[in-house]
Amino acid sequence: MANPGEKGPPATVSRSAVGLLGAVGQSDCRRRVRSGIVGVSRRRFLRDMAALAGSAALLTPSGYLRAGQPTSRPQHPLPVILDTDIGDDIDDTWALGFLLKCPELDLKLAVGDYGKSQYRGRLLAKFLQAVGRADIPIGLGLDVEPHGEGPQSDWVKDYELSSYPGKVHKDGVEALIDTIMNSSQPITVIGIAPMPNLAAALVREPRIARRARFVGMAGSIRRGYDDSPTPCAEWNVKAAPKACQQVCGAGWPITITPLDTCGRVKLEGRRYAKVRDSKEKVAATIIENYRIWIRGTQAAAPGHSLPAASPAEEHSSVLFDTVAVYLAFGQALCRMESLPIEVTDDGYTRVSERGTRMLVATEWKDFEGYKDLLVERLTSSVG
Repeated sequence: MANPGEKGPPATVSRSAVGLLGAVGQSDCRRRVRSGIVGVSRRRFLRDMAALAGSAALLTPSGYLRAGQPTSRPQHPLPVILDTDIGDDIDDTWALGFLLKCPELDLKLAVGDYGKSQYRGRLLAKFLQAVGRADIPIGLGLDVEPHGEGPQSDWVKDYELSSYPGKVHKDGVEALIDTIMNSSQPITVIGIAPMPNLAAALVREPRIARRARFVGMAGSIRRGYDDSPTPCAEWNVKAAPKACQQVCGAGWPITITPLDTCGRVKLEGRRYAKVRDSKEKVAATIIENYRIWIRGTQAAAPGHSLPAASPAEEHSSVLFDTVAVYLAFGQALCRMESLPIEVTDDGYTRVSERGTRMLVATEWKDFEGYKDLLVERLTSSVG
């Protein structure tokens, strides 16, 4: 999630990731030999990822769905983990649905991050169960601030985690580590939240960076919220900058969509109407949540009265996180730059010689094509 308010990050952060890392640092002694673990060199990792990429059309422009044209299901989808602060901004819910409709990706685990662990866990569980994907394990994130619930709480007010038919890991960080370390293939971690879970995982088991890559929605390089020409401290970084520094310094391959690209994604007109009116279960469940989120967000605004026509009937909110899902399997629609990015203590992401080199989606090559891709996937009966 980029920011619940879509206008810019809050001025304060409830808890520093420094404290989070200190709290979990003792678990570094739990670095142990896990079943099936073998050392993986960076060269082998990149070779294995390239092999997977060949079957999932990763980095292969001719393999992309463009302008709504369907693509065949790959023989070997990329195994992914989703780390999400679902339940604050609604774009996480859209991103989860989009991921489930991408045949290039195989979701192995979904973990709630940045506090509110029970609330986020219930949202993940009910969504996956509602769309027939209770085979996917979920993990509860660190029990840290913020606590409580959020604007989608009405959707899960009568839902108990114990009713989820699939696996619920009480320690989502450990489940994330085990999923990576026990995988026979390199894992792609899709991060669409502030990063306390990921920082904690790297402290407990640094070797996960040798067996995974990180693709995330994070930062602001040349443009800010609302397509402003002034970069800003983007929420996923600002909320826990020390955790983001830990993730960016781990040594794994990194790809990000900053506000420069993801901050522009909004569905309107015929595209939005197609999703809103779709009978496909994933699309319908997203819209059901969006309507509830609109009501919950507006009700929480001091002195704000509900409008006669809900925005949920006319257009989406900004769908920041969906671009991270796309970058997990494709890049042809974006201009990708290899940039050294430094994460500052106050949550800015700046190009700097001191930074970590990563692939950054800085501009769109085919913005209309991306919106068509998103709509087609969400409303297609395939996936």
